[in-house]
Amino acid sequence: MAEYHYEGNMAAYFVITFLALLLVPFTVSLLPSRTGSANQPAPCECAPCVAQRKRIRGSRLKLPGKKMTFVIVGWSVFAYLCWQVAGAKMENTVYNPFEILGITAGLSEKEIKSHFKKLSKLYHPDKVRVSANETIEMIQDRFVGITKAYKSLTDPVIRENLEKYGNPDGRQELTMGIALPAWIIAGHNNIWVLGVYGILVGGFLPMFVGRWWFGNRQKTKDGIHSLSASAFFKTLTEDAAEADVIRVLAAAYPFEHVTSVKASTDALEAEVSAAVGPTVWADIAGDDVRQRRAMVLLYAHLLRLDVGPSLFKEQSALLLQTPLLLSALLTISQARNWLTPTLAIMRLHAFFAQALPPAPAPPHQLAQLPGVKLSEAAANHANYTAFADDLEKKADGRVEDVRKALGHWGRVEIVNVSFRVIGERLITPSSIVYLVVKLRVAPPGAELLKEEEVEGEDTKRLARATEEREMTFLNSRKDAEDLQPGQAFSGGAHAPFWPGVRKPGWWLVLADDKSNRVVVPPLKVTEVPFRRTGDAGDFRSYKIQFQAPQNTGLLTWRVYIISDSFVGEEATQDIIMKIDDLSALNDDEQDDEDEISEPDEDTIAGQMTALRGGSVKKAGQEDEESDDESSTDDDKSSDSSSDSDSD
Repeated sequence: MAEYHYEGNMAAYFVITFLALLLVPFTVSLLPSRTGSANQPAPCECAPCVAQRKRIRGSRLKLPGKKMTFVIVGWSVFAYLCWQVAGAKMENTVYNPFEILGITAGLSEKEIKSHFKKLSKLYHPDKVRVSANETIEMIQDRFVGITKAYKSLTDPVIRENLEKYGNPDGRQELTMGIALPAWIIAGHNNIWVLGVYGILVGGFLPMFVGRWWFGNRQKTKDGIHSLSASAFFKTLTEDAAEADVIRVLAAAYPFEHVTSVKASTDALEAEVSAAVGPTVWADIAGDDVRQRRAMVLLYAHLLRLDVGPSLFKEQSALLLQTPLLLSALLTISQARNWLTPTLAIMRLHAFFAQALPPAPAPPHQLAQLPGVKLSEAAANHANYTAFADDLEKKADGRVEDVRKALGHWGRVEIVNVSFRVIGERLITPSSIVYLVVKLRVAPPGAELLKEEEVEGEDTKRLARATEEREMTFLNSRKDAEDLQPGQAFSGGAHAPFWPGVRKPGWWLVLADDKSNRVVVPPLKVTEVPFRRTGDAGDFRSYKIQFQAPQNTGLLTWRVYIISDSFVGEEATQDIIMKIDDLSALNDDEQDDEDEISEPDEDTIAGQMTALRGGSVKKAGQEDEESDDESSTDDDKSSDSSSDSDSD
């Protein structure tokens, strides 16, 4: 029979381990992140961006009340339990006289007696002097222990028990410790323990599980409320522009954002209505109270109106929720292959990042620069560099911040766009095609550099190296090519009005403008390198894989590169896909195509090919072909034998 006993120390170890598993990742997640790399320069250093980053860091250091309480109380309990365990004595140690005397088992009684005499000469109370480290009681206790161990080992019965069973009392029952303090199973505490257990299991556990279950059922895979997704499906149209998308976006906020703030937005709504126009505002705001409140705060941000400290926190929460809603709306638009709303949704990211209204007036791109107001930008139609030069001529104090912002700006530059098929020089129907786009970021106002066609060994060697680099990238599984040595990208976008750290990114869209359709799902790209030399190898490649159409002909498409951080900073380029018939391949390429046999009808590949309208090999056809081949071979052998007989 096993003997069970409850140990408080083991329970403390269990609680310490559990607290460490919770507190360590929880505390690390609350620390400010310090991400960066050798290729990543510092973010924008203009005064508004620096002030915004300080506000963000300050808001991160101020932990919410519940989290702060949990962390402080948790680490306090952790420290107390560690101190308690460190000072606790082990109660389950077995008495071991061999260890006390410092000898091993198996020595004779004579050897034990000799060793005891040596220890007596060293540790007898009359031989040891009292010092600051040892009192007379400590010296006496040590000698008593040595004497007791010697008498135990010279007793035949005790020594036999020690050598056979490891215990001076002989065979012992199995002892198991349970990591629970003894007071939990004490009789007078039963009612309290059962009460707490009933509350946890019968109350809190069903409540947490129910909240998790019903909360997940209300969310889509994009992380938004199902009612928001339903409103997006109903209100998004095929020709929706940026202003229309904002109206669609407004339908989600009553289900996504619940606020307990009671500050009034009437005065702020009057300012927004006057700036946008009463008629336009009546269409945007809607009738729902929560929707109207959310749209007031969003348009106040786009119009750069001061909302005051009472509404600033609520406005920041709404803005940080906007990218998630726009991403879900983009998924719905992509599912329908609509081009116009897809581009509008992508561009709205930049409008919110730079706090610029997309309607009713056209956006004033110069207002993105630090210290430039909307009214001033509307009266000035020069480009960025010309505007900075004009400020410098006027000795305007904003020119330093404008120069710093332009140093982290840049417009995306399309170096080259092409369709590639691995191992083939032509695109045939239903082949796997890669859209390869080579990008870099050029400084504002810089001229677009064209690749010069110069004959020579250096040019040919560079072309071969570029081709090898592209083929290596095509054969990899990555959507983006690895950065080349020396390439650098922007560490942070200039976004002084955005309540968070913003890393610039771009969408790569392949579209058919004539039919207003997106050809393939867009690709989001980041870390586009700055232009250094402008030579043929100064770029970074990105690719999108898709299947070519089944019909031959010429397809005129367009590639869009849309920025999610800067308004108006986008690039487009037309591209033609020529789909040739298999007869256009040379003999060697056709032989390679013929070597690829048709899939069997009863395989997964055969079923997928049949669904696409391709030809498959019927069941039993392979055996018939093999029989035909064997019979043909037999006929040939018989013909050869008859010819030999006739000879």
